[in-house]
Amino acid sequence: MSKREFQTEVSQLLQLIIHSLYSHPEIFLRELISNSSDALDKLRHLTLTEDTYRALPFSPRIDLELDAEKQTLSISDTGIGMNEEDLVSHLGTIARSGTKDFLAQLSGDAKKDSNLIGQFGVGFYSAFMVADRIEVVSRKAGEEKAWRWVSDGNSGFEIEPGERAVAGTTVLLHFNEEGKQYADGGRLQQIVRKYSNHIAFPIFLTYDKSEWSEAEKKITKTRTTEQVNAASALWRRPKNEITEEDYKELYKSIAGDWSDPLFWFHTKAEGSLEYTTLFYVPAKAPLDLYQAEYKVGVKLYVKRVFIMDDAKELLPQYLRFVRGIIDSEDLPLNVSRELLQQNRVLTSIRTASVKKILSELKNIASKQPEQYLTFINEYNRPLKEGLYGDFANREALLDLVRFKSTRVEGLTSLADVKSRMQEGQKSIYYITGGAESLLRTSPLLEIYKRKDLEVLILDDDIDEIVFSAIDKYGDIDLKAVNRASTSEDLKDEAEPDKAAAIQPLLDKFKATLGDRVKDVRASVRLADSPSCIVSDEEEPSYKMQQMMRAMGQKDLPGLLPTLEINPDHEIVKKLLSRPDDPILQDAAWLLFDQALLMEGVPLQDPATFVQRLNRILNLSI
Repeated sequence: MSKREFQTEVSQLLQLIIHSLYSHPEIFLRELISNSSDALDKLRHLTLTEDTYRALPFSPRIDLELDAEKQTLSISDTGIGMNEEDLVSHLGTIARSGTKDFLAQLSGDAKKDSNLIGQFGVGFYSAFMVADRIEVVSRKAGEEKAWRWVSDGNSGFEIEPGERAVAGTTVLLHFNEEGKQYADGGRLQQIVRKYSNHIAFPIFLTYDKSEWSEAEKKITKTRTTEQVNAASALWRRPKNEITEEDYKELYKSIAGDWSDPLFWFHTKAEGSLEYTTLFYVPAKAPLDLYQAEYKVGVKLYVKRVFIMDDAKELLPQYLRFVRGIIDSEDLPLNVSRELLQQNRVLTSIRTASVKKILSELKNIASKQPEQYLTFINEYNRPLKEGLYGDFANREALLDLVRFKSTRVEGLTSLADVKSRMQEGQKSIYYITGGAESLLRTSPLLEIYKRKDLEVLILDDDIDEIVFSAIDKYGDIDLKAVNRASTSEDLKDEAEPDKAAAIQPLLDKFKATLGDRVKDVRASVRLADSPSCIVSDEEEPSYKMQQMMRAMGQKDLPGLLPTLEINPDHEIVKKLLSRPDDPILQDAAWLLFDQALLMEGVPLQDPATFVQRLNRILNLSI
């Protein structure tokens, strides 16, 4: 017998699971049955699509066998099975990347942490909550040899050759004190029907059934085997036959989540294409939502036969948080991941599914705004990614995304912003470029506050990229306040043109700043600040240029900001009255540098900035 140690992360997880995390130990059975169902799904697919497996006998079932006297329960399946290497990799290590990051996220709050663990596909280990010893005997389909894995959950595990007549896996639990409550046939039936009734394979329970014997006038026990689940694909049943609890339990099974979903959308399409979709939105964003190698949340079935659960082609990337099932009548059973990319049937299903999801979200936003706000708090950013990449659904996404604003507390929609526009207002305005606190105090907002114009605060780091490519909401222009052209909207025809009066000063500033600016001009957007910087319409903002350089795009020739000067500011008026004073050069640089700082842009030469500031301070004291 080969003795081995658990991977460090497994040991940590085991201790967390056993001692602190699960508030409902009964879910160990759901997890083990779910693993068996996955193994059966995989083998059924191979027997239908791979010549090597077609001749193998396949009688799909899951068997639970309870020995109340010995306090043991076995869970057996006739699925794909495991060999020695599989047992080590599946039950001795956690292969998924990010496990250490996941462990670092554990908060100590049992309920929150159990939700995190559920997302990491480590349900097998939950069995150690109810067992002080677990034996696994498995034989991989197509192989002659079986293997036996044994562990007490503390001192590692042992592997040795085993015996099994057919392919599949048997998990034998030796109940501990916590687990003894489950050595009851009636209790096990209740748990299976509660959590696993939707499993599409028959689940049989063998136990000692107690019945009243009229002849003997006493309760007798008979060894009985009964099917304890419905064994039908829940998503294929009529909606009126499915309870809310059924939907929730199916979600927990396919998503590996312990909490209820926020909402779900169940669709059956008939006509030129026949398919069923059942999509769920998790209450909390998946842990790998922003990782490049995120786990796909949608399973593909063909005529109720599981095909794959790792195809990123099933939904666009921005909907990667969606969990659920697509079951098609028209795809071939042997469809590969490569063929999916060009398959017209899947393209049609995907297109219709995206429209359905977005339509349902819009309906929830309208009828259940509080629940929709819960959704937005988790998924606003992925929807913004969709704005950038999904042009066909951009209008729908613009209605779904929510924004911070200078007018209202919390978040608001573009539709609501449009309804609050002033008479004669032609555009919806927004500001991007940094943290919310920085944006709300930006000099660029001063004239908008004075004119009581609403401005959206776009402080997500992707907002700069996304909204630079969007110029309309319906028939309304979307305009960034840090664009030079936006000043045309702000001009008051009744006010005299003040640019001419300060032109000599602007010319001197331009000569001083040289190739650090594109232009220096009078501003109509400033009220209380002396200066700000803006970018031309067709050019990336100064903040965007920083981001591009940080991503490795070093060569950005000719992209210079324009410095705007407030003609009404006291500093500017005083400088105008001293046209030949050497202080003008220091003033030009300080007004430019402070404008950069207000945009969140670090100074190129802080030491020179401080020297100039000290010279000005010295003159003012």
